[in-house]
Formats: sequence, C-alpha cells, structure tokens
Amino acid sequence: MYNNWKSAEPGILFWDKIIEESPADFYGDSWKTVGTNPCGEIPLCPNDSCRLLAINLYSFVSNPFEKTASFDWDKFKLYSSYAMRFMDDLMDLEAEHVRDIIHKIEQDPEDYEIKKVELDLWNKILNKTLDGRRTGIGITAEGDMLAAMGFRYASNDAIIFSSAVHEVLATEVYRESINLASVRGSFPVYLVRETDTIDSNCSKFIKRLYDNKSNNLSESWHINGRRNIACLTIAPTGTVSIMTQTTSGIEPVFRIYYKRRRKTSDKSKAVFIDKTGDMFEEFNIVHPKFIDWYRIAYQDGENLKYSYAQCKEILENLPSDNLDEIIKRSPYYLSTANDIDWVQKVRMQGAIQMWVDHSISCTVNVPKETTVELVDEIYKTAWECGCKGITIYRDGSRDGVLLTKESNQETEANGFSKPRPKELPAKIVRFKNGSESWIAFVGILNDRPYEIFSGKVDDDIRYLPKSVNYGKIIRIDSGVDEDGKTKHRYDFVYEITYGYKNTLPAINEVFKEEYWNYARLISGMLRGGIPVASIVNVLSGIKSDMGNSINTWKKGVTRALKGFVKDGVKSGNLCPECGTELIYQGGCTICPSCGHSKCE
Repeated sequence: MYNNWKSAEPGILFWDKIIEESPADFYGDSWKTVGTNPCGEIPLCPNDSCRLLAINLYSFVSNPFEKTASFDWDKFKLYSSYAMRFMDDLMDLEAEHVRDIIHKIEQDPEDYEIKKVELDLWNKILNKTLDGRRTGIGITAEGDMLAAMGFRYASNDAIIFSSAVHEVLATEVYRESINLASVRGSFPVYLVRETDTIDSNCSKFIKRLYDNKSNNLSESWHINGRRNIACLTIAPTGTVSIMTQTTSGIEPVFRIYYKRRRKTSDKSKAVFIDKTGDMFEEFNIVHPKFIDWYRIAYQDGENLKYSYAQCKEILENLPSDNLDEIIKRSPYYLSTANDIDWVQKVRMQGAIQMWVDHSISCTVNVPKETTVELVDEIYKTAWECGCKGITIYRDGSRDGVLLTKESNQETEANGFSKPRPKELPAKIVRFKNGSESWIAFVGILNDRPYEIFSGKVDDDIRYLPKSVNYGKIIRIDSGVDEDGKTKHRYDFVYEITYGYKNTLPAINEVFKEEYWNYARLISGMLRGGIPVASIVNVLSGIKSDMGNSINTWKKGVTRALKGFVKDGVKSGNLCPECGTELIYQGGCTICPSCGHSKCE
C-alpha cells in the first residue's frame, strides 16, 4: 500500500477472482489463465490474443442533458448483437492473416530446423485463435452517458443504472454468440454438454448469466452451445475516446477543462520554453460533452440558440472562476477523476464486473494529499466488491504522467534548484567489464541520481567490503585552486558490522583523471535535470581516441545509470527485430511489441 501511494506501483490483481470467473479456464490446462494483456483488461492463456471493440454508450442516449433524456434500450440491444457478429467475423480475418504469415515462413529459404520454432509458435497462435474464438467487446463513454442521463458519476443511482446497461450488453452479446453457434457452429473445444455441468463445475460468470431466467438464454444455449469461449471486456480506450470526443472506458471525465500546449515559432505567443529551446503556446481545452450540456442549458428559449462552435469559444475564453461556477450547475459537478467519491467508484467497478467475463482496466485518480490509509481502503474495497484488479494513481507520485499545474511547475525547474547538501545518500553499483572489476558510487537526491564517481577497482578500493551497498558521499572543502575557486574532496562513509562507521576518502581522486573529468560532465548533466535515459544515450555515443580503457569505463557507467531509469521510459532506440521503440525495464531495454531484450 505504501509503495503504491509513493510511486503508483504496483497495481493489483485478485487472481482467485480472475480464475473462478473465467469461462475459458473451464476447458482444461491449455486454457488456464497465466497472465493478462498490458492494461490488464483481458486475462489470457498461452498463445491467445487480445482483441478489442468499444461501443460508444453516449450514442444511445436520446435527448442528452435534457429533462426528457432516456436510454434507447432496443437500439442498444441491436448494436450489441451487431458487435458480437462483427467481432466473430474479425476472428476469421485474423486467422487469414496468421495463415499468410505461416505461408511466408514456409516459403523462406532457411532450413526447416531454423524455421521450426517460429512456425510452431504461429501454428499455436492460429489453433488457439480458432479453437476458442475469444473476443473483447467493451464500451467507452460511460461517464458521459451517465451525465447525459442526469446521474452523478458513482452515485448509488448511477451504479444501479450502469449495472443494468452492462447486464444487457452481456446478455445480448452472449445471445448473439449462441445464435451464431446455431449457424456457424460452436467453438471447437466447446463441451457439448456444458450446460449439464453448470451447477457444479463452471465459471461463476457463466452460471450467473445462465441462471438469469429473465434473459431467456438457457434453452437455446443448451441446444446450440455458443460460438465464443469468452466475449467481454472494458479497455482504457484512450485513443478511441479522443476520436469519439467522449470520456474513456468506464472512467469519469478526467477534468472539465485544462490547458494544452503546442509548439510555436512565434515568440509573442510563447508562454513556455523547454530545456531544448522549443517554444510553446497554451490554449484552453473544454470537455466536448460539457460544451453540449452548456449549449442546451444556456439556450434562451426560442429566441437565442447558440451553436456548438459559439459555446466552445465562450467557454474556452472564460476565466477559471467563472467556468467553475458554471460547472457547479452541471451534471459533471463532483464527477471528475479527482472529485468523485473514490470508494464509490470502486463499488461501481465491482458492480459492472459482475457482467464482464474478462476484466476491466480502471485507474482511481486521487489527489496528492491522499493518505496511505485511503489507498489501503480503496484496495480492500476493490476486493470486497468483486473487482478483478485495480490501479491507483496519486497526483504527483510519478514524473511525467497526468501533470497538474502544481506538479508541472516542479518539472519545469532547471534540475536541482538548491545547492548540493553536504551529505548525500549513495548507492554502490558493482559490475564486470570483461575480467575486470569496476565500481560506481552514485549520489542520490530526491530519489534521482545527482552525481557519479566510477572506475576500476584497484588497491585503493579493494578493501571496501562487498557487503556494503549503501552509504553517504560527504563533500569537504579542501582549500582553493590557482583560480581562487574552492576545491572539494568527496569521501564515502559507510557502516560496518555492529554499526561502526568507516570512511573511504577522496573517491573523486582514486580513479584515473580522465574518468573523473567525464564523471564531472555527467554529474553536471544529472544536476541540470536532464533525464537519465537521455544521459545514457549520450554516453553510448561517446567516441574517444583514448583506447579501450575509456570505452570500458563508458560501458560501466552506462550500465550503472540504466538501473536508475524508471520502467516504461522510452529509450530512443529501435528494436532490431521489429522496429518498435525500445523501453527500459529493470535496467534493460526491451521491446513492448515482440519482447526482444538486451542488457549490457
């Protein structure tokens, strides 16, 4: 709980809940769930795939934001069945492309023994695709749908209404899967007598849906079987929601309005200049569906009706105080990511999870001042309410994500603004370069590397116990140089057995001079706030005529710094296998697409 509060990691999966609700796990070991896709919304067995489709819930609200607003249940049922039929067609299209890949590999000139591993993998993927026909039908715009219907997000009424929507979606998707089975056949591994065992040994989700007599599924289910092993999910739909101009997934609107930046070459418009000298202008963004509400709420009878474009211009140019007053009169009031009752939001996710056979990708956003105790309560509530997994993001707990105005001012500062403290906590990184032993002392400030001293382990360093991994780097004034500037000595102080302290003096002087000069340059970059990943890339590109010694040192320092790059940061280098940009994970670079990994 503390780690999540501090750094937004780890998220949590309730594995027992995932397994007991999974329709696929009912079909034996080859369908046993072993992991999830990257965002966690689809638990998967080996060799299966994540396939996603999202239905825009806002589009089923008639007369949105008006007193006569209603949900078109008949239209929703029809399009839910369309979605299932469409996804089943996509399964055949996917299989067609996988066959093309297999055919291409078979035609490649390499010997069969060389191609065998790749062929086996793609054949497993093809077989799993066709044997289960797993789909991932979900939704987007849940937050806008609720606002358009007049519900406050995560209120008790909203939870009841959303649960009804997702129950209908699950029912109609499975109804269409059953209908498709009567025409196209059930998925190949379907147990013909599955319904005979529903009372004793099956997924709790399947039992819940089958036992719901009001949906009239059981008779045709028993006769036809079903076409797809599992059908439903709720993904983040980030890019989809940008295209549909709606809230994403089951999430509330993140903010009603915010500022966005774009590059400009006009100095008169520039309000911000980044560390590379690029200039940016700022402009207001207002949530599109809030503009729709405003257009309806503020029209003057029959005499004055604003267009969407006029309302957009009005709202984007209002002072924040005026805009906040308008928001208080809207159904979006207290319904943004940072305003909602977070525990209620988790209850809403749990209620919806009852009608989703896979899982739900969902993040609870909480303010910076949130306590560890509240994080604890949110996680426990998620378990109690039947969620399969959840993540929590506390504002400011990670760099570079969901920046607020306050945290943005922090990142705009030029690195470390205060002078170096006399003492810095330090971490020792030991590594091998060929047969040689090397060491790096890395000073840490605000959880980031601040300075580095590194070189080969020789007689001056050798007596440092290998059990020592942490200590302090203390800066000591040691006179002035010929230019009148204060000279500094850096001592490494560490604890030995029984708490006694020992000192390794002048770690800035025990290594070769050329190493020290390069280390000063790197330390200056670290203190200037340049991202560690960028420094690693600069180091990797250093060329020198000083021979193998400097190249060996460069590799060692690069390796030492990589351990401080946060997981998920882009490396700036492309995967040699598939061309995707590599990311850092555990100090190594990996490809998020094909899994290629490299550690130096």
